[in-house]
Amino acid sequence: MFRTGLVPPSSRLRWALHKWGAAVVVVSCLAAGANTWARRPDQPGSTVSTATSIGLASLPSEARATHRLILAGGPFPFSKDGTVFGNRERLLPRQARGHYREYTVRTPGSRDRGARRIVCGGKPPTDPEACFYTDDHYASFKRIAP
Repeated sequence: MFRTGLVPPSSRLRWALHKWGAAVVVVSCLAAGANTWARRPDQPGSTVSTATSIGLASLPSEARATHRLILAGGPFPFSKDGTVFGNRERLLPRQARGHYREYTVRTPGSRDRGARRIVCGGKPPTDPEACFYTDDHYASFKRIAP
């Protein structure tokens, strides 16, 4: 029969196919996802562009209040306000980690923080280069025009 420690030929073949099949799937997913995950705001399909903006006066009153708090440096109602926003969705312009900070926009009737946020980038946080509004928990953004 077989010597101890050796794998039968049929098992080796199955193992090799399994190993390389998994590698092909991973590489394919990474290659396909690179086009969607690494979108820049000026690429088609991105949810932030120069055309996608909203005037500060057009924001809900709660968002305008949050924006005023950002410019004043607080105090903020939630402990997560002012923390680093990682931009994992890659929908905002790419910047170094720590560039963006997120702030909660109160949602009337919500028991938690809700889905609305303002994300601002730049230093100091009280004088941001740009701010973005999302009402769908980071699925899309609109640049806030002053």
